[in-house]
Amino acid sequence: MRSPKFALATPAWAWLVAFFIIPVGMVIYFSFGYKPGIFGTHATDVLSFDRYVEAFSPVFFATFMNTLWVGVLGTLLCLVIGAPVAYWMAVKAPPNRRGLLLALVMVPFWTNFLVRTIGWQILLAPQGLLGGLDLLYTRGGVLLGVVYNYLPLMILPLFVAFDRVGDPMREAAKDLGAGRIRTFLSVTVPLARPGIIAGVLLVFIPLMGDYITATVLGGAQGNMVGQLVASQFQTAQNWALGSAMAVLLILVIMATVAVGGLIVWLVTMPSRMRRRLVIGDAEANATSTRSIPASAATEAQS
Repeated sequence: MRSPKFALATPAWAWLVAFFIIPVGMVIYFSFGYKPGIFGTHATDVLSFDRYVEAFSPVFFATFMNTLWVGVLGTLLCLVIGAPVAYWMAVKAPPNRRGLLLALVMVPFWTNFLVRTIGWQILLAPQGLLGGLDLLYTRGGVLLGVVYNYLPLMILPLFVAFDRVGDPMREAAKDLGAGRIRTFLSVTVPLARPGIIAGVLLVFIPLMGDYITATVLGGAQGNMVGQLVASQFQTAQNWALGSAMAVLLILVIMATVAVGGLIVWLVTMPSRMRRRLVIGDAEANATSTRSIPASAATEAQS
């Protein structure tokens, strides 16, 4: 009871330090090592950047560009597909049915990730129900799998964001003459922006590191960086090179998120400037309105 307020965050910080900061630090440390012989996995008695030079091979670059393509396009598809579903659940669906709809969205997570992906492999097989699409062992198949696997992670935060906007805000916009589209773009989307950003991050970051979907549905044509990292640790037993690839993947994910945030900030800058001008004009009008009675009272006294 007498401890400082930030002590409430101690369990979370302890968890992050033990299961995130320390493991990532070990990966970064291993990335400067090397593979000692045929049967060794890693050694760090001599540190260098040689593993990063190896990671910048043409194969890794081509695989990384394919990973970035799948990650960005898969996230956009999840947003395009998930936004209408989340909006319908939060606004149009009856309130007494929303709990059931949320449970249906969560149903895929009741099954193991690998089992769900293998299910799509069976459907996309030549003798499967969707074999005529010829998507198995292609980038299209990987894209289909990641959208299916990560779509709930987009719908859930969008549902919360749209639900928090509330009907009074939308009704107020309609009373002021805004149509449905303008209400959605000018009121609902700006107020739901934190949920949209959260959904994009929840989908994009794990999608970029996914290797199960690419292994099961992509084959050689749908290879992703996660597969290369996993193969270096599990098959080649070259932990140093795998760590260097993992570090590069983390850095590129952070850079992509930063660039995306900068683009969003630049795109929304005009609307923010207009909003500030409107607020400034309103405050100026309110100030002038309050000053009129004061001046009139002064003249009456004189």
